[in-house]
Amino acid sequence: MEQETTGTVVAVSRQWWLKVNRKPVRAHALDGASFPHIITVRYPVEGADYTCRKWLGADRPVPDVGRTVKVFYRTDRPSKARAAL
Repeated sequence: MEQETTGTVVAVSRQWWLKVNRKPVRAHALDGASFPHIITVRYPVEGADYTCRKWLGADRPVPDVGRTVKVFYRTDRPSKARAAL
């Protein structure tokens, strides 16, 4: 069964090694490039803090550090969670 809680985005890292080209013709290597991100979310469950990571594609908006998000976690294993953006 899943429960819902709120978590806070504590880190956002850009994956520089996965470049997605958005333009058919480019003037230089990063012209029209977009990159996917990995966000780290910290959430509390019964007094303990857990973290989860979520991969965001290059076309998704990236949340700011400190933003609150919904987190769904398993009641039998709170370390297993997914962040909903």
